Amino acid sequence: MSRLIERLRGGLPDEALVTDPDVTAGYAHDHASFCPAGTPAVVVLPRTVEQVRHVMRTATELRVPVVPQGGRSGLSGAANATDGCIVLSLVKMDRILEIDPVERTAVVEPGVINAVLSRAVAEKGLYYPPDPSSWEMCTIGGNIGTGAGGLCCVKYGVTAEYVLGLDVVLADGRLLRTGRSTAKGVAGYDLTRLFVGSEGSLGIVVRAVLALKPHPPRQLVLAAEFPSAAAAGDAVCRIMADGHTPALLELMDRTTLRAVNKLANMGLPESTEALLLAGFDTPDPAADLAAVAALCAAAGATEVVPASDAAESELLLKARRLAIHALESIRSATMIDDVCVPRARLADMLEGTAAVAAKHDLVIGVCAHAGDGNTHPVVCFDPRDADESRRALASFDEIMALGLELGGTITGEHGVGVLKKEWLAREIGPVGLELQRGIKELFDPLGLLNPGKLF
Repeated sequence: MSRLIERLRGGLPDEALVTDPDVTAGYAHDHASFCPAGTPAVVVLPRTVEQVRHVMRTATELRVPVVPQGGRSGLSGAANATDGCIVLSLVKMDRILEIDPVERTAVVEPGVINAVLSRAVAEKGLYYPPDPSSWEMCTIGGNIGTGAGGLCCVKYGVTAEYVLGLDVVLADGRLLRTGRSTAKGVAGYDLTRLFVGSEGSLGIVVRAVLALKPHPPRQLVLAAEFPSAAAAGDAVCRIMADGHTPALLELMDRTTLRAVNKLANMGLPESTEALLLAGFDTPDPAADLAAVAALCAAAGATEVVPASDAAESELLLKARRLAIHALESIRSATMIDDVCVPRARLADMLEGTAAVAAKHDLVIGVCAHAGDGNTHPVVCFDPRDADESRRALASFDEIMALGLELGGTITGEHGVGVLKKEWLAREIGPVGLELQRGIKELFDPLGLLNPGKLF
């Protein structure tokens, strides 16, 4: 321990090193439940690329594991410390280095908060679409590490589609530049996409070139009530099959609606089984809403309420934004899944999750990015109750198994981390697992970067 601190001090200012156990304990884990976390030896908060390189050279020399962290808002344990590790928190590397309206790019450090970047580019008439629900606290580096998504993915896509190039510090301290700053470029293997979603297991992202879009018009939103998950799922399929491109298409089940009403007294229809929200930021959103309203009615909607302006749209979206917080208020702990299934199997996923909840006598609410099939079953439980905790963990596993049975994936945007590493092997199979482990060994032969995550 003393040797590690001494070597780190050789290339870091005093304020970059945190050794007080009471403070370092606060960096031990992210927001995931049921994920073990160790005790870090030291927390390092670098401000420069050279300081990150010094940390990695020291770690390689002394064979000390390194756990990279951003805002620690993750839900899979990917940022959890291991015993004796260096926690490398990149939150102090928080500069927006460039915003280029001509190239429609931004160059940022990894500690930039998603919402801060979004507001900065908006001032120049530009738009950075990836918008995780934790956008006010999550970092761009963390978004890249987990391959984060958000409400607008149905139209605009996920983080991976906006990362053009990266500067990455490798395990031995070398600096690698991947990708490009141009609108097009296909030189060599696409190492940039390899790092997106790698959860800090291949290298430390210290700079990112991000693609931007022109800022869209303000969106209008409608809310449609359905008597069953099947009817809501049918409406989603009709909307997508009819060629519409909503900016968002979100769904909440009855359990979630009741939780939101209890938390915020919003007067939502608790008798409905599913509430679908559709938003458009097109030049004529009212016409799009009218067409979608007709499709919802044909699918069996009992009521469709279109907003007439941006203020009414925000009021409708407030319920969706409160969904996770409302479910978290039911019990003292939650497990938030992010199983993604084909759109045509969305109703099966909701009905199957309800059956799991009934089987285990648990409250499990579902909110979903319905437009891309990405569901968020939220298992509510009391961690002080051993039996309820056991049932919660069993239900979580059954929900993931259900997602795979329906032709889906165990994670649409939260990543694998510790929580889903067993399930990753089931999804990708033995050949895929062998090749992914080979990639890990190539980039990190000593196994120092975020050990114990992914596989």
